[in-house]
Amino acid sequence: MTNLTLDLETVNLTDEQYYQLCIKNKNLRFERNANGDLIIMSPTGDETSNRNGRLTQQLFNWSDTNELGIVFDSSGGFKLPNGAERSPDASWIPLEKWQKIPLEERERFSNICPDFVVELMSPSDSLKATQEKMQEYLDNGAKLGWLINRKKRRVEIYRQGKEVEVLNNPSTLSGEDVLLGFVLKLAKIW
Repeated sequence: MTNLTLDLETVNLTDEQYYQLCIKNKNLRFERNANGDLIIMSPTGDETSNRNGRLTQQLFNWSDTNELGIVFDSSGGFKLPNGAERSPDASWIPLEKWQKIPLEERERFSNICPDFVVELMSPSDSLKATQEKMQEYLDNGAKLGWLINRKKRRVEIYRQGKEVEVLNNPSTLSGEDVLLGFVLKLAKIW
């Protein structure tokens, strides 16, 4: 299974039409790139879903103990400053940023880029496309991002203003100065 991208240049879905498409097709996952093209994302396999759940579980547990921000799972969508609408596999926004988002906007896709994003590659994902998405997050305001490639046991770490760092088979990842005190244990992710 691979993702399908539909060129919608002549259609130009409004934000409301895109939102309604997502709501009326809850069994599908959609994203839009900065050009407005609709990306229909294939569902993940059970193994990837389980690993993603383990990842978000650790992030939620950390967040519950410090209450510094809000964690989102893979179903959360964000409208980035470049116009793309993306749904990282896991993400986090500092509490003060979250509180500035109008309540009605929170019910849809907030006009914000999370400070922290994670993409967990599934077998159907293209490495190049996922790397481009990680760079897009940085270009739109993310401060830290992890691209986790389970098959190769490799992690690419994306940081503002720095070259991508590649780690081979790490046992943990640090949230650094973005997620203070967070350490992701990769044993249940691999």
